[in-house]
Amino acid sequence: MTTMTDASVREFKMPDVGEGLTEAEILKWYVQPGDTVTDGQVVCEVETAKAAVELPIPYDGVVRELRFPEGTTVDVGTAIIAVEVAGGAPVPAPAAPEASAAPAAPAEEPKAEGRQPVLVGYGVSTSSTKRRPRKGPEVTVPAPAEAIQAELNGHAPAADRSRPLAKPPVRKLAKDLGVDLAAVTPSGPDGVITREDVHAAATPVAAPEPVAAPAAPAPAAAAPAPVVTYDGARETRIPVKGVRKATAAAMVGSAFTAPHVTEFVTVDVTRTMKLVEELKQDKEMQGRRVNPLLLIAKALLVAIKRNPDINASWDEAAQEIVVKHYVNLGIAAATPRGLIVPNIKDAHDKTLPQLADALGELVSTAREGRTSPSAMQGGTVTITNVGVFGVDTGTPILNPGESAILAIGAIKLQPWVHKGKVKPRQVTTLALSFDHRLVDGELGSKVLADVAAILEQPKRLITWA
Repeated sequence: MTTMTDASVREFKMPDVGEGLTEAEILKWYVQPGDTVTDGQVVCEVETAKAAVELPIPYDGVVRELRFPEGTTVDVGTAIIAVEVAGGAPVPAPAAPEASAAPAAPAEEPKAEGRQPVLVGYGVSTSSTKRRPRKGPEVTVPAPAEAIQAELNGHAPAADRSRPLAKPPVRKLAKDLGVDLAAVTPSGPDGVITREDVHAAATPVAAPEPVAAPAAPAPAAAAPAPVVTYDGARETRIPVKGVRKATAAAMVGSAFTAPHVTEFVTVDVTRTMKLVEELKQDKEMQGRRVNPLLLIAKALLVAIKRNPDINASWDEAAQEIVVKHYVNLGIAAATPRGLIVPNIKDAHDKTLPQLADALGELVSTAREGRTSPSAMQGGTVTITNVGVFGVDTGTPILNPGESAILAIGAIKLQPWVHKGKVKPRQVTTLALSFDHRLVDGELGSKVLADVAAILEQPKRLITWA
């Protein structure tokens, strides 16, 4: 492929839209050669191992070339689109792309206030390059493309060195946890603030979180990926990439790293189902997502509060058990691109209405395919609802970096001994898998028994909370 050296042509490189990602697949182009684009316009959608992400172009111009077709997996740092800048000043021909390349030399251009690529869920700036003049001296900043690339790599633009250095997902995490990045001591290369730094600032009494593999979903049926078929063939081959590829790698790593133990309990949830119906009529819960999952999630949070050692992770390098003083509750969600596990940050602090709001937002965002990478990072404990598929129970595999995962089976009307008589009751089976390196049988059994006891007598949500 011939590299363009026209002085007015700029190349936009595949950014690192998540932490540590090395590649992304181009799902869809929204522009074609000859189209006019403006600063902030989304030009393509890509899929990483964690989520689908829309990418905006950081300057005005005309599309000269799309470097790769849809369906191509491209390394981070590789130029994916060439744009002839409208009235652009001469720029040097781009060097060979590197994922960690330093920003180009500064150019005199107006700075786009708060400009970031559209990591899904972050929003997009609607401003154009025509901005009202500002008072005060002008500042010199990197050209927009290089500035955005620098921001994605965790490096602030040259003229904004007073701003703490952190990648967009880390900034989002800090915002979610209420942490001021200016007060965080960085530990990353070149003074970059990492996720561990943010967690340490948010919970100083806890040991640092271990660096874990990307969060991955629990095993369950997922929507099929795009397939390659051959006329007359007796087989169909499904490319393994994106979310499915990350899931496979994470599940293999988890299964052969953490010694899994799974325990089961069958419980009468008739009273819980009645409470669900009552809550649907409650004025405070009107318009909110109220279902059995909401009360099961609350029951698990109460059980964790009563048995806090279950909310931990294993730091292999330091040979330490890291007990978390917060609960980021993961919820497995089926999406068109496979099963993902976004989590509700600081779920332990939420009231029932707040938890209902968070669950509603999490599910709707996942179904729309707009879950951000940061929403799938930092989980501590997960719930997977296999009952929605009519399955009685399962033996879920832990997400890497977590110590427990609760599977919910189908809730069915069954004969049950109640007050000495056999009666039809709403019954389900719960399964709790846990990491036996840090959770022994007693602790795992207590957590599962507490969840079951709350679902059997939901008034315990008040007396035990």
